[in-house]
Order: sequence, then C-alpha cells, then structure tokens
Amino acid sequence: MTGCTKVRPHFEKKPSWLKMFPIGMEKYHSLKKSLRFQGLHTVCEEARCPNIGECWSVGTATIMILGDVCTRACRFCNVKTGNPKGVVDEDEPYRVAENLAKTQLKYVVITCVDRDDLPDGGAFIFAETIRQVKKLCPEMKVEALVSDYRGNKKAFEILLDCPVDVLAHNVETVRELTPIVRDRRAAYDQSLALLNYAKKNKSNLLTKSSIMVGLGETMDELKKTTADLKDVGVDIVTYGQYLRPSERHLVVKRYYFPDEFEQLKSMAYEMGFRYVASGPLVRSSYKAAELFALKALS
Repeated sequence: MTGCTKVRPHFEKKPSWLKMFPIGMEKYHSLKKSLRFQGLHTVCEEARCPNIGECWSVGTATIMILGDVCTRACRFCNVKTGNPKGVVDEDEPYRVAENLAKTQLKYVVITCVDRDDLPDGGAFIFAETIRQVKKLCPEMKVEALVSDYRGNKKAFEILLDCPVDVLAHNVETVRELTPIVRDRRAAYDQSLALLNYAKKNKSNLLTKSSIMVGLGETMDELKKTTADLKDVGVDIVTYGQYLRPSERHLVVKRYYFPDEFEQLKSMAYEMGFRYVASGPLVRSSYKAAELFALKALS
C-alpha cells in the first residue's frame, strides 16, 4: 500500500467506473411499492444511493428512524440539520415492526439521525424498535447503524441489551481528517471506543465500520485507520468513494481507481477482517456485506 508512484489525475467529472446500471428492477419496484405502502422511509432513497437496485433486488434495505432532522452537521452528509427539540414518536417502534412484517426483507439495516437533543441519544427508541422487529419478524436479521452517543456508555448499553445481529458504527474517515469531515461533536477515538466497548461486552456480536475515500487522505493513513479498526475487533469493513452531495459539501479531492479499491480490499483481508467490501460505489449498508452477515448468522 505504501510507495505507490502512479500519478492519479484529478477528475472534474465523475469517471466512467462510477456509472451504475440498473439491475433486478422487477424485485426493486416490488419492494419499493411495498415499502411506500407501509410508510417506511429508507436511507437508500433519501440519499439516492447508487446501489439501490442491487440491494433491493436481493431483499435488503436501510430504514431510518427517529425523524429526518439531525442535530449534527457533518460536511459530507446531505441529511437535514437542526434541533428536533426532544420530539420523538413513541409509537414508531411498533409501527416500523408491523410494517416490516408486511415486506419480504431478509435483512434490514436500521439507522437514525443523531439525536443529541435527547438524554439517551435516541437509544431507547432504537432498541425498542429492534425488539419489536424481532418479535414480529424472528427470521429477519437486523443490523443497527448507530451514532456515537457522544461517548455515553449508559445509552449505548441500552442498545447492546437488545437482540441486534450486527452493530455498525462508521469511523467515516482517517484520524487526520476527522475534524474537517465530521461534526465537531464526533471524535475518531470516541468512535473506536464505542466499537471496542461493543466487542468486549458482547463478543459474539458482529461489528462493522465504513470508510470513505477521496477526501484527501493518504494510503498510509488509510492503512493506519484500517489497523485501528482491527485492533478494536471490527469484523466487517467497507471502503467507498466519497461523492459530493451538493456545492455546500466538501469537494472530492480525487477519484480512486478500481485497482486501488482492490488494494484496500487485499490489505484489509491480510489484516484478518472476516469480510471486506471495497469499490467505488460501495456504501456503508452495501448488500455484499449484509449477505455475508446473513450467511454468518445462519
């Protein structure tokens, strides 16, 4: 990974390998109709994920709970920012579970906006949602993509105490760029501490994290970040190209070539990760990682 001398040109437009071709459209439209009928909101649609057809065609999706207004303002994210003023929908766990029971999903990722306005960061509602989903859909595997709860262990323990199958928390970028890329309330070591705490207190729990590339990081920094994730027991890691949501967000410093993603994949496997998804269009909830988790949990 070090000592690479290839000259990588800067692209003003997206390179050809970032084009996504529609696949599995019949199953995609069927699931889309089902999710909308049930009133479920997916990050897949709201974030305009390039893999939506691929993921939905194999029965995986990412549901967002606790509203659509985030208390943080990460410089890569297009989710609305504001102050929800402590408002929560206490019926949401039951409604989400009832609606998911009417879908044909095999694996669901449940995530939420950051809720720093709540004493527990939304952990209770999150955990109760998972409990209700498991109650009504015992065969459905559930991944929780969580915030850092600002290091609040009591809040995090509420989540660890529920029947979640996979615990995901994204470090997002390398240590050196964290202050630039993430909200000031997020911290690199805080993220590592959360992942470490999860593994130490629930050793059989699969843990996962994701890294964006193209923000100005070096290969050496990526290697160190990957090693840091391995040191805290992370099982699954994904790498994907950062794409700028709007002119308000951080610019793309450069686009990684497909062979560089293969280098990252090989590096992570050499470190001992159980599964690695690495590619230009790979996202945190990419279906390949979910299918691995589904197989591992069978």
